[in-house]
Amino acid sequence: MSDIDHDRLLRSNLQRVFNERNPEHRAQALSELYVDDPVMFEPDGVVTGREAISAVAGKLLDQFGANFSFRPDGVALGHHCLGLLRWQAGPDGGPVAVTGSDAAEFSGDRIARLWVLLDRQ
Repeated sequence: MSDIDHDRLLRSNLQRVFNERNPEHRAQALSELYVDDPVMFEPDGVVTGREAISAVAGKLLDQFGANFSFRPDGVALGHHCLGLLRWQAGPDGGPVAVTGSDAAEFSGDRIARLWVLLDRQ
């Protein structure tokens, strides 16, 4: 059994990184939640470093509008430094626009690598 709180960390990642519109707050969250040199794997590419991950999160939020957010869908599962959290996203109070999962490899209690998996629509 692992001492990592996968659910808390992956939920914090959704809320404090991918829902955070303030770049300074997002940078602070990244420094607390991620290792120094994280890698994020997206369907269309690989993103390296905290600043680059922050830029991707900010761009997504700008692209989809002020009332768009990511929400956890259930409780994260995990063991042996690997965690998985399903999520959904869309306008607050509106229909779900996209669903997917974040799979994270942890180093200690920080995210080292994150895979963003989108469900087929």
